[in-house]
Amino acid sequence: MPVSKAHANWNGDIPTGSGQFTAGGGSISGGVTYKSRFEDGPGSNPEQLIAAAHASCFSMALASTLAGAGFPAETIETDASVTLRPVDGAPTIIKIELVTQGRVPGVDEEQFREYAAQAKAGCPVSRALAGVPEITVQASLAG
Repeated sequence: MPVSKAHANWNGDIPTGSGQFTAGGGSISGGVTYKSRFEDGPGSNPEQLIAAAHASCFSMALASTLAGAGFPAETIETDASVTLRPVDGAPTIIKIELVTQGRVPGVDEEQFREYAAQAKAGCPVSRALAGVPEITVQASLAG
């Protein structure tokens, strides 16, 4: 398996400084500031990258779980929301919400939710984020 890499830098103090990051051989890049991370200002933040990683990993894990059960998915779409709040005075990721919708012939809603729960348990990013107090999955089939 390949080793995934990224690079980041930060310049200046926290309130007025800024940083940049790259990953994917430079195909993923962005800037981060105090305002983009803690005040919903313009730019990127690490929590967005965690959300993107989790949504991507979970979608792939769910597609794999379904295919392994004999139900190849036509599509899986997942949104991830990462909540950052102070805990004991330190910024902490307290919750990740995954909302997934799939088009999967031959699977009913209950089965889909069960496969989604299995995918969450097996997703490498879910496992890496096991220290997050709450990770939820809302799964439904596309109409």
